[in-house]
Amino acid sequence: MFPTQDEIAAWLPDLLGGLSISLQVTALSLAIGIPFGLVLALGVLAKSRFLKGLSLFLVEVGRGAPALVLLQFIYFGLPTTGLTLGSFSAAVIALAWNTGAYTSEIIRASLQSVAHGQREAAEALGLNRFDELRYVLLPQGLRVALPALLGFSILIFQGTSLCFTIALPELVSRAYEIGSTTFRYFPALLAAGVLYAAISIPAALLVNHVERRAGLYAQR
Repeated sequence: MFPTQDEIAAWLPDLLGGLSISLQVTALSLAIGIPFGLVLALGVLAKSRFLKGLSLFLVEVGRGAPALVLLQFIYFGLPTTGLTLGSFSAAVIALAWNTGAYTSEIIRASLQSVAHGQREAAEALGLNRFDELRYVLLPQGLRVALPALLGFSILIFQGTSLCFTIALPELVSRAYEIGSTTFRYFPALLAAGVLYAAISIPAALLVNHVERRAGLYAQR
């Protein structure tokens, strides 16, 4: 049932190659999605009805539609409009949209958690809206949001496993390829699971550490 050392050695390059692609998709999705989430959070808080409505639409679609549906829509649906994307680009866009939609709510709540007295102090100092956001709200709000953002990052990394449905050669896809050629799906997928755990478990411990530090900061 379990693979031998020689089999693992033969599988490892393919699995690590898939893991590398999973990590690349995760990094790009977060690099695009979290700033997008900040923009959406500010849009939801905006006074303009148009900006507020557009931001709420993007947030609700991004949160309401499963990541798998977004992947299928962007990779298989957009070509019918004449826009064709590769599997890597489609994966990054879909997961970045999903990331932006969810993190916008995290960021919005963290910005609103900043004490009202801080805003009054910024107004008393004569800061404009941009400077108030830059120097007062973001430094304090993002410190509150950081543990939740890190925890969500782990979910996005695990969510890259859905990208095998659009032919992206990430970790699960490589495991399936090994299973299809060796007819040993269980050990191949088990090896993929071990690699996911090797990333996710230390990352979860880091999140717990950051949460404890954030809790100590909040008590000060």
